[in-house]
Amino acid sequence: VQLVQSGGGLVQAGGSLRLSCAASENVASINTVAWFRQVPGKQREFVARISGVGDTQYADSVKGRFEISRDSAKPTVFLQMNTLKPEDTAVYYCNAPFMELSNGRHAFDFWGQGTQVTVSS
Repeated sequence: VQLVQSGGGLVQAGGSLRLSCAASENVASINTVAWFRQVPGKQREFVARISGVGDTQYADSVKGRFEISRDSAKPTVFLQMNTLKPEDTAVYYCNAPFMELSNGRHAFDFWGQGTQVTVSS
């Protein structure tokens, strides 16, 4: 069972990036998925969350600039990041507190491998 992240990279301030978080093939469904980010020496902080029915929440620092969405058929969650600022520079992680597996079992509190996002000024 894995959450595999893709996207990220280096972008100038004002630019956009899109992160993806895809569950491995043995995952049947994911309910809530959240994105967090972490800067070296600081605690991991909440960025955005989407529920199984599509309700979304955002940290105040990204509200209006980031958009979280999902493709339930895959299942994959995306984080579209627009109007990026240097202070958005961090390693971004997706997290799924609960996943239903294809074999009927469940997996709890899985994290993606992390993706570096660097925004230059």
